[in-house]
This record gives sequence, C-alpha cells and structure tokens, in this order.
Amino acid sequence: MNTALWIVTAILATGFTIGGISQLTMTKERYRSYGPSQHWVDDFGRGHIKAIGMIKVIGSAGLVLPALLDIAVVLVPLAACGLMLVMAGAGTTRFRRSEWHYLLGDLTFIGLLGFVAWGRFALEPLG
Repeated sequence: MNTALWIVTAILATGFTIGGISQLTMTKERYRSYGPSQHWVDDFGRGHIKAIGMIKVIGSAGLVLPALLDIAVVLVPLAACGLMLVMAGAGTTRFRRSEWHYLLGDLTFIGLLGFVAWGRFALEPLG
C-alpha cells in the first residue's frame, strides 16, 4: 500500500506542480489557449489565477517534501486535504459553467487526493 500511495502522490504532485507553474508564468490569454478545458480563467482575474497557481505549487510541495525530509510528516495528508478543497472549488466552477465532462476530471482528482489523505492518515502513516 505504501508503494501505491507514493506512486499516486508523485503523479499528483507532478501534475499540480506543472499546472501551478503554468498559471504563475503564463498570461491569462496564453493559459486559456491551451484548450476549452482552460476557459474557466474567463471567470477570474489575473491575480486570482496566480494565487490558485501558488496554492497548487505549495500544495504539491506539501505532498512530498515532508515525507522525503522526514519533517512534520502530518503535513502530507493535510496537503492532500487542502488540494481536495482546491479541486472542490474547481468542481464548483465547472458546475456553474455547466462543463460536466470536465467536472468528472475534477472529481477524479478529489478521489485520488482523498486516497492519499486516507492512506497517510490511517492506512500507512508516515510518522
């Protein structure tokens, strides 16, 4: 189970890091041009998008760094819970925009992050 948790955590951390850095470094227009799945940025200002990107980068660091450094390992499942809240906000935006097919992706992320949180709180705690 520990191996599965590490694999899922690494995949999530990589994805959230790439997504967050993209939001931090690209203009709103360039980020939107990635495709229809990124048109949610129309509902937010530039500063809000940058803030979401920073939260994603910090959350992804929280998924792996405490475990790798063996410092405050309780932050790993807490970071997963925090990123679940971010994705709940994303899902709410998808719901409001009636983007049902993209909402399924957000729900998948919530499920995977929930698996990491549950796994690190109860199944295979790091500490």
